[in-house]
Amino acid sequence: MKTFIATLMTIGAIASGFWSFAASPAHALVEIDVNKGTIEPLPIAITDFQGDALGKEISGIVEADLKRSGLFAPIDHGAFIEKISNPDVAPRFDDWKVINAQALVTGRVRQEADGRIRAEYRLWDTFAGQQLSGEQFFSNNANKRRIGHIIADAIYERLTGEKGYFDTRVVFIDESGPKDSRKKRLAIMDQDGANIRYLSNGSSIVLTPRFSPNRQEITYMSYEGGQPRVYLLQIETGQRELVGNFPGMTFAPRFSPDGQKVIMSLLRDDGNSNIFAMDLRSRSTTRLTNSSAIDTSPSYSPDGSQIVFTSDRGGGSGRSQIYVMGADGSNPQRISFGEGVYSTPVWSPRGDLIAFTKQAAGQFQIGVMRTDGSGERILSTGFQQEGPTWAPNGRVLMFFRDVPGSGGPKLFSIDLTGRNEQPIPTPNFASDPAWSPLLE
Repeated sequence: MKTFIATLMTIGAIASGFWSFAASPAHALVEIDVNKGTIEPLPIAITDFQGDALGKEISGIVEADLKRSGLFAPIDHGAFIEKISNPDVAPRFDDWKVINAQALVTGRVRQEADGRIRAEYRLWDTFAGQQLSGEQFFSNNANKRRIGHIIADAIYERLTGEKGYFDTRVVFIDESGPKDSRKKRLAIMDQDGANIRYLSNGSSIVLTPRFSPNRQEITYMSYEGGQPRVYLLQIETGQRELVGNFPGMTFAPRFSPDGQKVIMSLLRDDGNSNIFAMDLRSRSTTRLTNSSAIDTSPSYSPDGSQIVFTSDRGGGSGRSQIYVMGADGSNPQRISFGEGVYSTPVWSPRGDLIAFTKQAAGQFQIGVMRTDGSGERILSTGFQQEGPTWAPNGRVLMFFRDVPGSGGPKLFSIDLTGRNEQPIPTPNFASDPAWSPLLE
């Protein structure tokens, strides 16, 4: 399905005199170096967009997205000196410098005669005194929130040099009802918890949904009929297709980067759990591991050339560690050697890190390591937390945690610094999140 948002044009210079001022080499353009060890959030002023309630709503989404990233510190509106009445006119930069707004966002939203929403924004470097970027978009009313996310992504990319992750969705398991008879439904939402939509009715248990690289399809496991079955679901149409019955499944499938295969862990007649790949066109399966150990939780590298998985083949009861092998099952190599039990490894979409769950010293930890196992870092420690999933830019993880006293799991996100943990609001308990690629 094509995007509901259309970029009309890039908004350029306002006046030649303004640009001659902005060209002064005495000021450096504002930017955020996301590769620094410690990142101070950038003070940014995000004004209410012109357009009454709708303009304020969309600029509020932009502000919330940027703040939640941990890289930006939006300035309280009460500190603003200048009131922006016309976003087409250059702001009074001195009024913004005095409150230390290093970047400024202005904009306008209005309804077109044909019913569409037209939104535009401008990003300003207040200290250099120039416009950094500006675009305008059209959308139908049903997708107005996406405009805010797209604008936030554009600002994020302009100031960090990396893709944003705000115009994305998360599929997860919505859990409701008493603990001994919990109803589990497949659900999808925007990455900030808005626009929740249910994809199953809760009549059977569903588990571990995973996005396809084509963005509009997910795979998940269902116990419909009392047996574990794997389905493909078209998100927009609701069309569902049975992949197969897998009585010995020990972990739900993940897609290959090209979307043509799924990889999974299956328990076969020999009593061992091994890793298999299934071609979705022919439905043929290929066995990739053949050991007497428990091999599970496979995940492809973003280029499809390697697979990360966990195995207890190294010895020690239940002491699973992380291994990497070729996509054809060749040359498996152990990469983790820490104390504790490793599980749910997931390769970063950037290709540089592997996220994992670790149980050690009575605690559950979410961490990352390089693809050779070096540089292990624990980002979050808590009670029964697991299941990391990557944002498409490889800078943020989402996972679920049983919060003591709450009665069930909730979703959280954390960035790679480990200092910006955020709860993700959901109406009920929630588990098994999977982050989509950027929408189109």
